[in-house]
Amino acid sequence: MIRNYFKIALRNLLKSKGYSAINIGGLSVGMAVAVLIGLWIYDEVSFDHYHRNHGRIGQVWQFVQFGPEKSSYNVVPLPLAADMREKYPDFEEISKSVYRDIIISNGDKMFSKSGQYVEPSFTKMMSIRILAGSDNLRDVNSILLSESFARSLFGNANPVNRIVKLNSTRNVKVAGVFEEIPNNSTFRDTKILAPWGLYAATDPSVKGAEKNWDENSYQIFVQLREGADFARVSAKIKDSRMKRENPPGYKPEFFLHPMDKWHLYSDFQNGVNTGGLVTFVWLFGTIGAFVLLLACINFMNLSTARSEKRAKEVGIRKAIGSVRAQLVSQFFSESVLVVIVAFVLSLVLVGLALPAFNEVAEKKITLPLANPLFWVAGIVFSLLTAFIAGSYPALYLSSFQPLKVLKGTFKAGRFAALPRKVLVVMQFTVSVTLIIGTVVVFRQIQHAKNRPVGYDRQGLIEVAMTTPALYGHYDALKNDLMNTGVVSGYSQSSGSMTTQAGGITNLSWPGKAPDAVPLLMSNNISHDYGKTAGWQLTQGRDFSRAYPTDSTAMIINESALKLMGLEKPLESILNWGGKEFRVIGVVKDMVRDSPFNQNSPAFFVVNYKNTNVINIRLAPSVGVSDALEKVGAVFRKYDPGSPFTYQFVDERFSKKFADEERIGKLASFFTLLAIFISCLGLFGLASFVAEQRTKEIGIRKVLGASIANLWQLLSTDFIMLVMLACVISGPIAWYFMSGWLQNYYYRTGLSWWIFAGTGFGALLITLLTVSFQAIRAALINPVRSLRAE
Repeated sequence: MIRNYFKIALRNLLKSKGYSAINIGGLSVGMAVAVLIGLWIYDEVSFDHYHRNHGRIGQVWQFVQFGPEKSSYNVVPLPLAADMREKYPDFEEISKSVYRDIIISNGDKMFSKSGQYVEPSFTKMMSIRILAGSDNLRDVNSILLSESFARSLFGNANPVNRIVKLNSTRNVKVAGVFEEIPNNSTFRDTKILAPWGLYAATDPSVKGAEKNWDENSYQIFVQLREGADFARVSAKIKDSRMKRENPPGYKPEFFLHPMDKWHLYSDFQNGVNTGGLVTFVWLFGTIGAFVLLLACINFMNLSTARSEKRAKEVGIRKAIGSVRAQLVSQFFSESVLVVIVAFVLSLVLVGLALPAFNEVAEKKITLPLANPLFWVAGIVFSLLTAFIAGSYPALYLSSFQPLKVLKGTFKAGRFAALPRKVLVVMQFTVSVTLIIGTVVVFRQIQHAKNRPVGYDRQGLIEVAMTTPALYGHYDALKNDLMNTGVVSGYSQSSGSMTTQAGGITNLSWPGKAPDAVPLLMSNNISHDYGKTAGWQLTQGRDFSRAYPTDSTAMIINESALKLMGLEKPLESILNWGGKEFRVIGVVKDMVRDSPFNQNSPAFFVVNYKNTNVINIRLAPSVGVSDALEKVGAVFRKYDPGSPFTYQFVDERFSKKFADEERIGKLASFFTLLAIFISCLGLFGLASFVAEQRTKEIGIRKVLGASIANLWQLLSTDFIMLVMLACVISGPIAWYFMSGWLQNYYYRTGLSWWIFAGTGFGALLITLLTVSFQAIRAALINPVRSLRAE
């Protein structure tokens, strides 16, 4: 019997090829979207599962209080690691860590790669898989390389026990090669693992930091023992700093953040976890479900719209003894057949779309065709889709009364089209809401991009001072670069222009409340920094070598001035760490944190000893490639053992929009598909309505109706439905997008034209979709329309 069901289903599909193509096409696109989003969600929720003990691994974070609310940071003081080892048996493994760009050279081959200095327990804790050699990080002169980086350095030769140079100063041995860490891991960019002892031996600041409880610049990773609980252990270490001598005013509270929450749950507000990227998992999961629902609605609408063509079949089958359950099974079998074909096509579409999807989503997702669980999930997914798409048509078609059908008195009824109209309104409500949301996302991105940044990003490059060879040559290096004729500005600073680091709480000013501990960002710079950056002074003057007293001078930004409330800032004396500084200028805020967030209070002092980044402004009259070639030649003169690596400031700044732009592109992609599916269904319905009213159109033409009259007749209902959808979608989109915008300090508004423009666009798309069928029907010769009578 089941065989017969599918045979009849196949015949019906072949009999109505056009409608079958619309049904299968819409479902295949909807299912492809659902599969793509499902693969993306799986990649997100399985983040860091590469590490076998991910359920027991955590990182030490801290809450600090610089103002009325608590802030969260994932950097902590180094002495905490030793304190945890000594006092608490809950930890199976503990490792200190710090991220650094490390230069590795092997003969003429030189590379700058992202690396970590870690303790020996790190490799076991993170289940780093060693492919060759050993994971020996107890030898301070040994390092581990990733498989891809080892191949770049040594080709196909065995890299184990080979000697390479680290940061142009120290020979180290390659102890082992580890398997490439996958893209859905926090440590995916790590290409080098080096011993913590090597870091301590090469960086003089580490020795002091090992004993300084107020130097918050390092990471600590832990693995709990079996049975230990993150919350209980967090309670034990919470006040480790406050119980010691001279507790700081910012009141640090340490806690363990589990690895399983690093990726999706790392947003905190006033000491409470408020989620994070998991919001986007829910968002795209919802979009996927709605897009699939749109495709199912198409199937329902077209199946029920053509009900009168199947009525006689139902009547005859019931008359000869078929019960309703058999008819339901028959119609379900048709749904299953359509969904099976659509699922196969959806896999083809996913395979074709994955390369572009991965590029936009910054993923490395593949179709797991060899995984049996994928096929089990695919079967369940297909059956569920068939049930959703086929339930209403099966129950509706099987309910026809055989007596009315066979007597020829069956009519669908005046309200038979009501469910279809409701479903069309639902389709376009979802589509229009998605369009409005996508427009708002891109408008918010553009709003932040147009934000004044307080300096000139164009033509600026940065070079990290990763080796000692670049230190102690400020004037000589500057002169050589300026003499090339391709450089118009040179300076040094403690950190990039596009990031904030070096927060301090021990700055005092006239009128500061005794119990206030606000965080200000300190910046050590050279005299030429402001000129090179092109910052904008609002009061006072810039640093100058003409003023020897500028060694104790300070320039503050507008946010710092607002925080301090100084009426006459240029006459103010500030105290930092027991040393007095005179304010000589105020500059506009430089946007260095997220362009969506509030600017941090910051100050600048001249200090050549604590700089680690070289800032260079290229002359605008020279081609970039020629300029970089000449600049690179100068750097190779001073540091021949290192590659010339640089970054454009405007490119680094653009990366701050990466998350929002990625979400916007993905939302646009899915929104376009949602519109396509909705229009496909609308096209099918318009085609059916035109076919159903062929004779009426013929009679109206004979009686003098124009093409415009007939077009209006066939289009009005659809236009009214879409207009209703626009009215419903407006408040829904406003509610969700206004809530989303509240996540940003610097945000755009929800202008009326976004809603009006989207509604107009939806109506235009509807007219284009429906008009083809309406005009086509209106142009048919009435003689052909009425000949059957």
